[in-house]
Amino acid sequence: MSERSLILNSQQITQKIDRMAWEIFENNSTETELVVVGIRSNGFLLAKRIAEVLGRISPIQIRLIELAINKQNPIEQEIALQVPGAELKDRVIIVVDDVLNSGKTLMYGVKPFLAVPLKRLQTAVLVDRNHNRYPIKSDYTGLSLATTLREHVVVEMDVAGKEAAYLT
Repeated sequence: MSERSLILNSQQITQKIDRMAWEIFENNSTETELVVVGIRSNGFLLAKRIAEVLGRISPIQIRLIELAINKQNPIEQEIALQVPGAELKDRVIIVVDDVLNSGKTLMYGVKPFLAVPLKRLQTAVLVDRNHNRYPIKSDYTGLSLATTLREHVVVEMDVAGKEAAYLT
């Protein structure tokens, strides 16, 4: 079994989420609505937490949507969005995931929005490993972490609010 090193505890994750929500609010303060799209499963839990904080700190209407994607092989099955893309026309969309590894998941995760005229498309991740193979970046990052290609970041989140991020 590989060693796990704690990189973020529950309190630190909460602080990162709060800071990311404030940044999102500051950069979108003139908007009346934001659509926060979480990539299933941890990405959606993170998006839900960000949406909750945004709801407390701003007057902006927050719409939370889940996006289903096969993270290992996104071409293998269709990407499923909870709502028709046409409902998102002229909106600000923020796509959220837990870890930005190579950029593949976020790259395919924004695909459903490419056929819709949006006001703005932004991305948010809790941990960015800085090993991008795809031309995608995170607009809002909780922690930027330099890792080797052999190391992995594992984020554990649950609905009870117990969470941690580990380097394995």
